[in-house]
Amino acid sequence: MELRSRLIRALIAVILVFVCLFPFASDLYTLLAQPLLAALPKGGQMIATDVTTPFFVPMKVAMMAAFLVALPYVLYQIWAFIAPGMYSHEKRLALPMVFASTLLFICGMAFAYFLVFPVVFGFIAKTAPAGVAVMTDINKYLDFVLTLFMAFGVTFEVPIAVIVLVKMNLVTVAKLREVRPYVIVGAFVIGAIFTPPDVVSQFMLAIPLWILYETGIMLSIFISKPKTKEPDYEPMSEDEMDQELDAIDSEQNKAP
Repeated sequence: MELRSRLIRALIAVILVFVCLFPFASDLYTLLAQPLLAALPKGGQMIATDVTTPFFVPMKVAMMAAFLVALPYVLYQIWAFIAPGMYSHEKRLALPMVFASTLLFICGMAFAYFLVFPVVFGFIAKTAPAGVAVMTDINKYLDFVLTLFMAFGVTFEVPIAVIVLVKMNLVTVAKLREVRPYVIVGAFVIGAIFTPPDVVSQFMLAIPLWILYETGIMLSIFISKPKTKEPDYEPMSEDEMDQELDAIDSEQNKAP
């Protein structure tokens, strides 16, 4: 019952925000498509190949925007459901992690939109053969940018993943340093898979991934610093107890 109540509240929040954004759905898609439109030659435009695409694609964008706007409230509902079953030290770790992961994912999307998209679409527009008009279908464009949003959003979650692994004692900082060369190679492989076939966009995914991995290692060192160990308690020996009692008796006898 509690879970259902929390899910219904989160869903209602997303729907309410979607209703507010519905009149601006076309404007939101135009904003999303701006990096491509700016890179197209003069007179270039996007096209819709299906009958219902001009209506449903902006609705998808509005729904995704509504989810992002309502995300803090959705996360609060999730937190309110799981928090009563967590220990206090788990709460201290989970809440900052949820906030940081959300912020990093949004930063990854912003990095893709403002820095990567202009480079990628500029490269595509310039490499088109002569006589070929670059006119992308709006639905395929949406699928493409969502793929890049997910790739960069997940990439920016690397520090959180590293910290969690170290905090749960699943891997050590020394091991993370040891596998650094494999991580670097893997970062460029991921960049080659999820970005268009130009070297610049591949580097724009691989380099942040490497930097974020190193950031996760440094934060893990800071978080996992061993606390100063308190000296173990050792009970007094019988001789020490006798001396202590004699001292107490002596003090009592001296008292008037």
